[in-house]
Amino acid sequence: MPEETNRLKELGTASIPRMLLKYSLPAVVGTVVSAVYNIIDSVVIGHAIDDPNVVAGIAVTFPVMNLATALGMLIGAGAATRVSIVLGQRDKTRAELILGNSVLLTVGIGLAYITVFAVFLNQILMLFGASPQTLPYAREFLLWVLPGMVLMNLTFSYNNVMRASGYPGKAMYTNMIGAGLNCILAPLFLFGFGWGIRGAAIATDISMMVTATWVMSHFFNKKNDLHFVRGTFRFNWPVVKSVLYIGMSPFLINVAGASINAIVNNSLLFYGGDNAIAAVVVFNRFVTIFIFIVIGICQGMQPILGYNYGSGRFNRLFKTLWWAAGSAVVVTSIGSITGALCPRAIAAMFMQDPQQIECAVNCLRITTLTFWIVGFQVVATNFFQSLGMAAKSIFLSLTRQIIFMIPLLLILPPHFGLDGVWAAYPISDFVATVVASCMLAIQIRKIRRRQLAANKE
Repeated sequence: MPEETNRLKELGTASIPRMLLKYSLPAVVGTVVSAVYNIIDSVVIGHAIDDPNVVAGIAVTFPVMNLATALGMLIGAGAATRVSIVLGQRDKTRAELILGNSVLLTVGIGLAYITVFAVFLNQILMLFGASPQTLPYAREFLLWVLPGMVLMNLTFSYNNVMRASGYPGKAMYTNMIGAGLNCILAPLFLFGFGWGIRGAAIATDISMMVTATWVMSHFFNKKNDLHFVRGTFRFNWPVVKSVLYIGMSPFLINVAGASINAIVNNSLLFYGGDNAIAAVVVFNRFVTIFIFIVIGICQGMQPILGYNYGSGRFNRLFKTLWWAAGSAVVVTSIGSITGALCPRAIAAMFMQDPQQIECAVNCLRITTLTFWIVGFQVVATNFFQSLGMAAKSIFLSLTRQIIFMIPLLLILPPHFGLDGVWAAYPISDFVATVVASCMLAIQIRKIRRRQLAANKE
C-alpha cells in the first residue's frame, strides 16, 4: 500500500492520543507561530514609534483584518472538512475536485474584498472606531498590507487541506516559515530602514508571499497523493455549495468577531477614549496565543473526527473529542491564571505610555475571569463543524460573540462605564459555554442511538 494511503488509514486505526498528538502538535506549533506572527507587528510598532496613538491605530485595523481572514476561512475550513470526510469515504476524485474549486473561490473572493476595502477604507475604519488621531496610522498600515491578504487566504486554505490529507508536519512548517521571516523583516524595516508603520506591513506581505508559494507548491507536486489535477479548475456548484456550507461557521465566527470589535471599539472610544482602545489590543493579542493553541488542537482533531465519522467509527470519534476538550481547557486555564496574575508585565510588552498600561491592567483582570472555560466552547463548536453539521456550528459560533455579547455591551456600560465593557467578555464566555455543553450532550446521545441501531443490524 502506498505511503500516502497509510497516512490516511492510520486515522481510523492508530491510538487516539497518539494520533491527536501527531496531528495537533504540528498544528499547535503552527498556530502559535501564527499568533506570534500577528503579535510581532503590534509589539514592534508599539516600541518603534513614539506616539501612543499608534497602538490604538493598529487596534482599529483588527476588524478589517478579521473580515479578510473570515473570507479565507469560508473556503479553507470548508475545503479541509470536506476533504477529510470524502477521503474517509475513499473518494479521492471528489477530493481533487474540491481542491481545484477552492482555488477559484479563494482568488475570486480575495480580489473582490480587496477592491471594496481599498475604495471605502476611510469609511470602514471610522465605522470600526478610528478617531482623527488614530485614522492616519490605521489607513497607512492597511493600504500596504491589503495586497497580501489574498496570499494569506491561499496559505490558510491550503495549509488546512495539507493537514487534512495526511501532512501535519509539513503544514506546521508553513507558519514557522512566515513568522520567522516576519520576525526578521519587521524590526529591520522599522528600526533599520526607518520605514515606519508601512515597514511592518511590507514585512507581512513578503512573509505571506513566501508561505503561499511553499503551500501551493505542495499541491502542484504530482508525487503527493492529493494534488491539483487538470479539469478540476472549473466551478462545480454542488462542490462549491458543500464547501461554503461547512465553511460558513468559521466565517461567521470571524465576521462576528469583526462586528464585536466594531461595537467594542466604539463603546471604548465613548467610555474610555483611545487609551481604552489601545488596552483591548493587549487583551486581544494576549488571549490570541491561547486561542490559537486551542485552534491548533481543533485542527489536529478535525481530520481524525472527519475520517472516523465518515467511516462510521463512533467510539474513536468520542474518544478524540474528550481528549481534545480536556487539552483545550488546560490551555485556556493557563491563560486565565496568567492574565489575572501578570497583567502589568503583559501590558508593558505592547505599550510604553503609563496611562495606557494602567487601563490594560484593569482590562486583563476583568476579561480573563472566565476565560478558562472558553477552550471547551471552541472544541464543541469545531466538533459540529468537523462532522459537517454547519447549522449547529454556526449557531454556537454566534452565541458567544453576537447573541450574548451584543446585548451585554448595550446593557452594562451605561451602568458600569468602562468596566461594563470589560465585564461583557467573561459573562458571555460563561453563558455560551453552558449552551455548547447542552448541545453537545444532545448530539452525543443521537450518535449513540445511531451506533446502537447499526450494531443491531
